[in-house]
Amino acid sequence: MTEKSKRRHWADLFLIFAIVYLGTQMGIRILFPEKFASAEQQAIHFSLSPQDATVKSGHHPVLTLLNNTDHELSITDRCPAPPVDVYYAENGTPEATGDPEIVLGVDAPCAAISPIPAGKQGLLDLASWKYAAFGRNGYYTVALTLPPQPAAATGAVLKTTFTVYEAGWMTQTFRAFVSKPLLNLLVFIASIVPGYNLGVAIIILTIIVKLLLFIPTQHGLEGQKKLQAIQPKIEEVRKRFTGNQQKINEETMKLWKEHKVNPFQSLLPVFIQFPILIGLFYAVRDGSHLALSTHLLYGSYKDLPWTFGTMFLGMDLLKPSVYILPPLLVAMQFFQMKLSFAMAKKKADARAEKQKAEKVPEGPKGEKMPLNQQELQQKMMLYILPFMIGFFAIKFPAAVSLYWGVSTVFAIGQQIVVNRKG
Repeated sequence: MTEKSKRRHWADLFLIFAIVYLGTQMGIRILFPEKFASAEQQAIHFSLSPQDATVKSGHHPVLTLLNNTDHELSITDRCPAPPVDVYYAENGTPEATGDPEIVLGVDAPCAAISPIPAGKQGLLDLASWKYAAFGRNGYYTVALTLPPQPAAATGAVLKTTFTVYEAGWMTQTFRAFVSKPLLNLLVFIASIVPGYNLGVAIIILTIIVKLLLFIPTQHGLEGQKKLQAIQPKIEEVRKRFTGNQQKINEETMKLWKEHKVNPFQSLLPVFIQFPILIGLFYAVRDGSHLALSTHLLYGSYKDLPWTFGTMFLGMDLLKPSVYILPPLLVAMQFFQMKLSFAMAKKKADARAEKQKAEKVPEGPKGEKMPLNQQELQQKMMLYILPFMIGFFAIKFPAAVSLYWGVSTVFAIGQQIVVNRKG
């Protein structure tokens, strides 16, 4: 291997390592935010802050409460009133003085407020008052009166502010063409399923979505076949210009253009699903109570007398599945990616055997040919994408993971059929 090839090989390894390292660090910070609290935060006994200072209409505010004392902190449950006093102003930040807003009822049953352990932070989810208290666009100040214990909390009133604003045209378009159709189709399917079971409804929904995406998926698989068809020519280019990576890239681009090949076309079946995943996430996020998704429901579904049955195979589909679905998704996604690259590997192995039989050297002084862009892309996809999906599955509701799992099983079957035809 030439010195230049060695440098490029190490650069490729460093790139993969950097992606995995940064992804791991991001995951640790998300899972254990208290470990990265600033010195200023650590010096404060209690603090209240919005998880998002700007809340898009259709979403609900979530507050972060830091308990930096040596005692557990319990919050007074005032249901049906929210745990905080709410002050509203259409323009300008409202002062938390005088009488707070009168909140008439709740949109969904109040969730239990868990005590916040010493030295930890917890969330105050205000979803139950999504429309009743925060249904207007404008500026909000909320005030939380802490209980008399622990001593450091005596008489303390924590305040924080946030705004609720009208969703932009991109969000409204996404809701109109993705989130709303998905949720309402899901509601329709569940309405004819015994027990209104969300899991069964998602499986049926996934099959419908996969059938609708059959043509673009086939388009992506055809792109893979085109790439594999010109692979021998790309190998010839690599042999002809060994050691000159810039020239290899230029000639490869010419081949792609000549044969009308888009190297990213093969990724279409994967990336086309991400908007659907996001739409499904928002569709089921408040799925335990459809009243919290009124802004996404069509008129005929706004006052349903039932809600989803969220238990499926022993899992609560509205909560992340940590031990079951993530490992299964990693394994299935890895197998599916292996299948998608199987045809190219089979042809590459056949060429290698032919070269060996003809005693054709691999390169100058028998050096191993460096990875080209396509092979590097495939390796990164094969080993990084499954673990990324597994990580997301830990954070997302199990309903979203179930959709991805059923979709992957469908894709595996489709890929097997395509490989046999090839």
